[in-house]
Amino acid sequence: MAQAHLSQAPQSVFPVARTSTVDLIAIALRNAIFSGALEVGTPIREIEMAAQLGVSRSPLREAMQRLVQERLLTAVPGRGLRVSTITADHVADLYHARAAVEGEALRLLALDGDTQVLAQLEDAYRELLEATRSHDARAIGDADINFHQLLVNLAGSRRLSDYMSSLAVETRIAIFSLPEGFAVPAEVSGTYRALLDALAEGDADRAVRALREQFDEAVARFTGKHEVDTVETPPGEEPPSVEPIRG
Repeated sequence: MAQAHLSQAPQSVFPVARTSTVDLIAIALRNAIFSGALEVGTPIREIEMAAQLGVSRSPLREAMQRLVQERLLTAVPGRGLRVSTITADHVADLYHARAAVEGEALRLLALDGDTQVLAQLEDAYRELLEATRSHDARAIGDADINFHQLLVNLAGSRRLSDYMSSLAVETRIAIFSLPEGFAVPAEVSGTYRALLDALAEGDADRAVRALREQFDEAVARFTGKHEVDTVETPPGEEPPSVEPIRG
């Protein structure tokens, strides 16, 4: 059986002076949700999770509450916490939030006009094209998220990067919540090329329009209003495991 591809949730490029145990646990949980090691809708059993991560229950509780605030975990009255599920009727709101964050990042990048920034985004775009040729659903999904996270990170705003990190994991949850399982478009949307061309010309409005068109396509796909050829995770593929924290 093929070894599962373990993804890492996008993290901010900004350094953290000190990383506490709670920070490390929160990062580990985000990564586990992003990779599918913690499946959507799965209840989080505190004792078992503390043992898996190799941590005590007190910092675990604090870290889990952070993820509740980020909407990655959901509190169910009388049943504790479970990994959130994002159904089709909530996808549009998710992409509205992403449009606000990424649209502002595009405006900042267009205003700055740094050619090195554009070169980095071109590299990320080429990696997405290459991943698409691999027909590996996880690799395609990772390359897509990495492009968008990089776009925001390059704008130089820590808050925007942090918001995008959470939205990226929510996007992955939405994909895992699809009835057909993890599935991504088999071809790269032309809106990526349009966005990069507009950015190269310093045209923020046109770049934002391309981004919104891309997101409209995504929402239509999630909600079943627009069908496209997809690449799916092979049935029976072993899910990744929750990795213990190594200090």
